[in-house]
Amino acid sequence: MIAPPKPLNAFQYVWRNPWVRAAAFLLAFYVAYRLLGRVATVIVDVLVAFLIAYLANPLLNWLERGRVKRGLGVFFVLLIFAGIFTLAGALLVTVSAQLISLLNTLPDQVGRLGELLDRLGGWLQERGITGLDNARERLTDAAQAYLRNLGTNIIPILQNALSSTGSLFNRLVSIGGVVGQILLILLLSIYLMLDYSRVNAALLRFFPRPWQPRVLEFTGLVGTAVGGYVRGQLVIALFIGIFVWLGLSLIGIPSAAAIGFLAGAFNIVPYLGPIIGATPALLLALPSGWVTMLLVIVVFVAANQIEGNFLSPYILSKTTDLHPITVLVAILVGVALLGFTGALLAVPTVALGKLLMEKYYYPSRVYTEGP
Repeated sequence: MIAPPKPLNAFQYVWRNPWVRAAAFLLAFYVAYRLLGRVATVIVDVLVAFLIAYLANPLLNWLERGRVKRGLGVFFVLLIFAGIFTLAGALLVTVSAQLISLLNTLPDQVGRLGELLDRLGGWLQERGITGLDNARERLTDAAQAYLRNLGTNIIPILQNALSSTGSLFNRLVSIGGVVGQILLILLLSIYLMLDYSRVNAALLRFFPRPWQPRVLEFTGLVGTAVGGYVRGQLVIALFIGIFVWLGLSLIGIPSAAAIGFLAGAFNIVPYLGPIIGATPALLLALPSGWVTMLLVIVVFVAANQIEGNFLSPYILSKTTDLHPITVLVAILVGVALLGFTGALLAVPTVALGKLLMEKYYYPSRVYTEGP
C-alpha cells in the first residue's frame, strides 16, 4: 500500500512560490554585497598573503627536500623578503630623484628633437615629398605638452615619496594605516607558509567530494599557467631593469637607474618595457650625437633579444608556450577591455585557456568525432 505524501509545512508551501525564492536570493545577494564591502580590505589582505605564500611555496618545498625544516625555511624566506624590501627602499630614493630630474629634463630634450625633424623634413622635401609644413612645430608642441602634463601629475607624488614628513609619514605610523596593514599581511603569510598544504586541504573540503579531483586538476593548471607565468615574468623584468640600467650607465646616459626601473617595471607586460624605456633614453641621448643614440638602441635591442631568445623560452616555455603573435593580440584585446589591468591579465588568461583546451577539449569526443 502506497503511503500518502507528507503534507507541506508553511515554510515549504511559501518557498514553492518562485517570486518568494527570487526575493530571498536578491536579499541574500544584497546582504553579501554589503558585507563584502565592509570586509573588502581584509579580503584583499588575505589574498595578498596567500599570493606571497603561493609564490614562496616552491622554494619552501625545495628546502624541505634538502632536509631543512619548514619553520627554518619560512625564516629564510622572510630574510630574503627583508633584503629585497631594504634594497628596494634604498633604490626608491635614487630612482624617484632621477625620475623627477628625467621628467623635468624631457621637455627641453623634445625641443632639441625639433632640429632633427627640421633636417628630416628638408631631406624629404628635396626628394619631392610635400605636405610637411608646420609638422615640426605640431610634433614638438604636442610632445612637450604631454611631457609637461606628465611631470605635473607625477612629480608631486615622487616628491611626497621622498619626504620623510607630512601626511605620508602620518599615514604610515597611524593605527590601522599602511604599516599595520603590512604587518597583518606579513603575519598571515607566515601562517599560510607554515601550513600551506593544510590550508589548501581545508579549502578543498568546501567542495563536494565527487568534485574534488576536478578541482585539484583545475588548480594545478591555474598554478602552471598563472603562477609560473608571474614568477617567470618577475625574473625577466628584474633582468631587463638591471641590464638597461648598467648598459645606459656605461654609455653615460643620465637617469639610467630611473630608465632601467621603468623598463623593468613595465616589462611585466610583454613588449611594453623596451618601448617605454627606450623613448626617454633616446631623447636624453640626443645632445650626445648619433653614436650615443645608436648605442642606446643597441642596449635595448640586446635586452629584447636576450629576453625573447633565451630568457622567455627557458623560463616561460613550460607555463605559457604561446606564439608571440598570440601574446601581442592577447595584450591588445586586454588593453581594449580593461586598460593596463587587462594587459597584465591577458597573457596568463590565454595561457590558462590553452592548457584547459589541451586537457579537456582536444581529448574529448566533441573534438575528435565532431558534434
